[in-house]
Amino acid sequence: MLSDIERKVLRVIANYSAGRRRTPTVDELCIKTGRNRGGIMAVLEVLAREEYIEWQRSAPDNMTVLEAWERKGPVSW
Repeated sequence: MLSDIERKVLRVIANYSAGRRRTPTVDELCIKTGRNRGGIMAVLEVLAREEYIEWQRSAPDNMTVLEAWERKGPVSW
């Protein structure tokens, strides 16, 4: 499961790219989320590791959305 900030950043990236036909820069994500650059970079690393986006720290402003919504976890009854 994603944390609240991870889910928020994923939704911002997906909505931004749908509306503007490009993904936001790290600085734009900082503005939209109110987080600092280091915090956003850590969130992007998690999203990339969990395969929600394709992203590399060496090119921080280049990302591709693989999955725009959080995956459903196992349902426990």
